[in-house]
Amino acid sequence: MPFTKFSNLDFDQIKTSIKDYLRANSNFTDFDFEGSNFSVLIDTLAYNTYITAFNSNMIVNESFLDSATVRENVTSLARNIGYVPYSRNSASAEISFTVSPDPNQILNDGTKIYTSSITLKEGLVCTGSVRGSSYIFSIPENITVPVISGVASFNNIKINEGTFLSKRFTVVNSLDQKFILDNSFIDTSTIRVYVKGVSDSGLGEIYSLADNILEINSNSQIFLIQEIPDEKYQLLFGDGIFGKKLENESIITVNYIITDGKNGNGIEKFSFSGSFVDAENRIVIPRNTINVTTNRKSENGSDIESIDSIRYYAPRLYSSQYRAVTASDYEAIIKSKIYGNAESISVIGGEEMDPPEFGTVLISIKPKNGTYVSDFDKQQIINKLRQYSISGINQKIIDLKLLYVEIDSSIYYNYNQVSSVESLKTKVVNSLTEYSKSSDLNTFGGRFKYSKVLQIIDNTDIAITSNITRVRIRRDLKALINQFAQYELCFGNKFHINRDGFNIKSTGFKISGESDTVYITDIPDSNGETGILSIVKPLSDGSTRVVSKSAGTVDYIKGEINLTTVNITSTSKENDIIEIQAIPESNDIVGLRDLYLNFSIEKSTINMVRDVIASGDEISGTLFNRDYYTSSYSNGNLIRA
Repeated sequence: MPFTKFSNLDFDQIKTSIKDYLRANSNFTDFDFEGSNFSVLIDTLAYNTYITAFNSNMIVNESFLDSATVRENVTSLARNIGYVPYSRNSASAEISFTVSPDPNQILNDGTKIYTSSITLKEGLVCTGSVRGSSYIFSIPENITVPVISGVASFNNIKINEGTFLSKRFTVVNSLDQKFILDNSFIDTSTIRVYVKGVSDSGLGEIYSLADNILEINSNSQIFLIQEIPDEKYQLLFGDGIFGKKLENESIITVNYIITDGKNGNGIEKFSFSGSFVDAENRIVIPRNTINVTTNRKSENGSDIESIDSIRYYAPRLYSSQYRAVTASDYEAIIKSKIYGNAESISVIGGEEMDPPEFGTVLISIKPKNGTYVSDFDKQQIINKLRQYSISGINQKIIDLKLLYVEIDSSIYYNYNQVSSVESLKTKVVNSLTEYSKSSDLNTFGGRFKYSKVLQIIDNTDIAITSNITRVRIRRDLKALINQFAQYELCFGNKFHINRDGFNIKSTGFKISGESDTVYITDIPDSNGETGILSIVKPLSDGSTRVVSKSAGTVDYIKGEINLTTVNITSTSKENDIIEIQAIPESNDIVGLRDLYLNFSIEKSTINMVRDVIASGDEISGTLFNRDYYTSSYSNGNLIRA
């Protein structure tokens, strides 16, 4: 075995190579390596070589951002290019309440309290519960409001789910001193830092978090954050060149909230548990019971940034250099610096739209724990984007557009290998549900891969012999009830055209002037590229009557539906929704531009069909062809099932 040959890294291969090397040596030409104690030494050498090779490979992998798997190493490599992974994000809510201080409150020294303002103390404010679990909500800093006519009004107070904590450091001006927050699960957006100099009073000056060193001078009162092992955080302060240097014996006070992340989402009712003080820092006892009004339920709670996300966004933020120019710049900046609750982001230049909107960037965001970004968050995102974007370019956040993919699958199974048909169906549904959560889907620019779905179904259980699966795509039209309006739905995928019509189907709805439930259908033009939408209603004899012959247009090539002015009075589906479906020309579906792809398992149809040939019920296939036949093409029904 030549010493320069390093391709054998498997244990058995290494062992064989050592034997070959020894046999090539004249002293061990006829030696029996397997039957002697020499075999133990060879095993030891092979084992040592194998472990060394494995460790060397792991060390090299952990030295690069793309291949590192240990979070500590990934965050360290990302830190080298100026990227700080986002922390857990506490669920936040907005509440309002009023307080009437007790005018007869008497202190121990016999004096009465009369106050012109009242302060809600930092820390615990409310408690709430959801899904059988209780959570506490806090604020990271005091909130002071005036007392007017004996009443103090706290309006639109933002509260964060989690426990309020405080930590103090004394500066000793040592190069080895580190300011480490000992708790995991910190929401870094709630960190408040106060620095009290030797001659200062109270908590001292408040310091601001800086994302980078741009526009920072020697007097800037800033601090930086970096993630360290065990998902804890270290604070960094200025050195007198970039940021103000801390004085010796200064006192640093850090307030922050540790949170349960996404578990605190969805709480709507709160019970007050906070405390108040007056301008002299004396405890104030409310005269009335405090009733909390919820302006916005708790939302936007999320987990700490994943390793995959760090790998993806760190180099993109570095390449953006903190300026939003390209689509990837916007995506990286919004996700890492502005709105960490984003699950997926689509950024489209206005010139790509039809018709074009030059000078505009259209942004669509899918939150992690919801469907739409609230109006409040939209405004916050736009405001924060201004410090990164180029002047003259307008940003517009548009609501999420969901493109649903559904399947109608007939799954054939061998009856002799099945104990329960329902349990087999459940296994299929579980397999498809797992795929629906994959990275192929649930994203802008996602792709539904037809062949992969067929493979997933067939591989679910050995009892499954085959499947015939049809694909359909759906958009939900949100109707404006009792209003004349026009509607446009873009599917972003080419429609399959049946010359007889029934390519476009909808759920039922009612329009003004018509008491019966009506539906949308289509009639293709002779050119085979466009068609006319009609509103029709089915009759009791099985025929249909046209209510509106020309109710809109359909472009089969672009995958667009335009409904002309119509007054919809009600819908068969809840929440004023009309489901509109089409059959795609390709079974592989793409989430084009601002369409967010979602594999809808609950709206799909799974039919379990007995395979009479595989089960041994017949050999010729006559019974199968007559009673168990399944078409591979969509039906010609008028109504969406």
